[in-house]
Amino acid sequence: MTNLATLLESAATNYPDRTAIVAGVRRWSYRQLDEEANRVANLLTAHGIGRDDKVAVTAPNIPEFTAIYFGILKVGGVVVPLNILFKGREYAYHLREADVRVFFAFESGGEVPMGAEARAGFEQVEGCRHFFSVSPGRTDDVPDDDFHVAVGSLPRTFDSAAMADDDSAVILFTSGTTGQPKGAELRHDSLRLNALAARDLYNADPDRPDTYLCVLPLFHSFGQTAIQNAAAGFGGTVVLMPRFEPRAALQLLVDEGVTVFGGVPTMYWALLAELEAHNDASVDVEAIAGRLRVAISGGAALPGQIHRAFKEKIGVTIIEGYGLSETSPGAAFSPWGASPRIGSIGKPIPGVEMKLVNPDWTDVAEGPEAIGEIAIRGYNVMKGYYKRPAETAEVLKDGWFRTGDLGRKDSDGYYYIVDRLKDMVIRGGFNVYPREIEEVLITHPAVSLVAVVGVPHPSHGEEIKAVVVKNPGDQTSEEELIVWSKGQLAAYKYPRIVEFRDSLPTTSTGKILKREI
Repeated sequence: MTNLATLLESAATNYPDRTAIVAGVRRWSYRQLDEEANRVANLLTAHGIGRDDKVAVTAPNIPEFTAIYFGILKVGGVVVPLNILFKGREYAYHLREADVRVFFAFESGGEVPMGAEARAGFEQVEGCRHFFSVSPGRTDDVPDDDFHVAVGSLPRTFDSAAMADDDSAVILFTSGTTGQPKGAELRHDSLRLNALAARDLYNADPDRPDTYLCVLPLFHSFGQTAIQNAAAGFGGTVVLMPRFEPRAALQLLVDEGVTVFGGVPTMYWALLAELEAHNDASVDVEAIAGRLRVAISGGAALPGQIHRAFKEKIGVTIIEGYGLSETSPGAAFSPWGASPRIGSIGKPIPGVEMKLVNPDWTDVAEGPEAIGEIAIRGYNVMKGYYKRPAETAEVLKDGWFRTGDLGRKDSDGYYYIVDRLKDMVIRGGFNVYPREIEEVLITHPAVSLVAVVGVPHPSHGEEIKAVVVKNPGDQTSEEELIVWSKGQLAAYKYPRIVEFRDSLPTTSTGKILKREI
C-alpha cells in the first residue's frame, strides 16, 4: 500500500506524542493530527466520497489544512489545493476544471470576514455538491455547514484505502502565467518518494527530528512536499505561519528552535532587509544560527548577492533546489555537504534524470556554454494535465517533461538556470537573459530588489527595462544606474530604461510577477 497518507500514519504509530504541528498556541501531536484526519475521512465517506473523487481545500497555513489533506487521501480521494486569494470566478473555474465534488474552504467572521469568495465560487458549480466552512475558533454566526461541527462527533479511527503507485493523489494547478491554469495530476508514489528524498537531500533523520518553519503556503507544491510531507515522513514538527512576515518569522526561528527553513528568494531578501533595518539588535541571530542547519531556496533563481549575505549574517549556506508543480515538485538539489556553487540548482535527485533539449526535442550538444530547455524524466513527473491531452502532449514525450526553463550544465553535471524561456528578451536579434542582468544590477549599492523585463521597441523589437526597489535613503538616479550598468554589461544587454518603485508585485508564494510589471 503506497497511499501518501501512510506518511502521517507511520509517524502517528512510531511517534504518537511528538509535536506534529505548532500554530500559535495550538500544538497537535501526531496522534491528534492522525485522529483529526480520520474524522475528515469518516465525514467524506458519509457523503459518498471515495476512490478518485476530487475534493478541494483552500485555507491559510492552519492545522486543519493538513488534517483535511490527509483525510482526503485516506479515502482514496484526490486533493485539489486552491489559492486562498482567489476570487469567486477563479474558484468556480478550478472547481469545474477538476470535477470537484466537495469543497473545504476557510471562512472567518468578525469585522473583516474572509471566505466569501470561496462560497460564491462554490455556488456557481452545480457538480460540486458539498461545502464545508473551515472556521477555527469562530463563535459568531457559525454557519450550518461548519466543518468543526460536522466532524465533531465522528470516529477518530479509519482504515485507509490501499492505493496503487500510479493512482492520482493530488491535482496541483499551475500558476497560469500563460493561458488558463492547468491541473498537474500527481501520483501517490511520486509525492511520497519526493518527500522521503529529504533523507538524501539534507540528511533528514527520524531519530533527530527537525523543526520546520512553514512560511510557504500549503496549497503550493513546495510547502506541501518539502515541508508538510517531509516533516511527516521523518517525524518532524511543522511551525505554521498563516502569512509570511519577516519580523515574526525571525522571532519564530528563535522561539521554536527551527532547524529547517524553506523559502523563495524574495523571502530571504525580506529577512535580510529586516535584520539590516534593525542592525540585528532585536533578533538573537546567534540563537538562529545555533539551531538552523538547513536553509532551502526554490521557486525562482536565488541571486548570488542574497546567497552571500545570508551566509554572512546567519552563518548558514542556502541550498538551492529546483522543481515544478509538474514534478512533485523536487527534481534537482545541491548535494548535501558539498561546497555550494552559487547560481547552481545542483544535480538531479536520485531516481530523476535531466537533460537539455532543443525546441524539436533533440538533445543540445554537450558543452559548458550550451543552453537548452531543461527536460526531466523520473518517478516524480506528473501523469499529465487533467483532462488536457493536447497540452500534455506538448510537454511530455517518452517520459520526458520539458519545463520551459532554459539552463546549462557544467562539466561536473551541475545545472544552472539561465532564465524562463518565456522571459527571454530578443533585442535586435540578440538573446538576452534577464536573470543575468538582475544578478549584475543587484550588486550595485542602490539596488535592494530588481526585475528585468522586455518592453516593445519600434526598431529593436524589444528593449531592456529594469524595475528597481532601492535601498532606503539612497540618492542614485535612474540615469546614474543606467550609466553604471553600461560599464558592466555588453552593449546589447544593459537596460536603457530604469524605473524605481517602492515594491514589486509578487504571487502568494513570493515569486515576482513579471507579467504585471
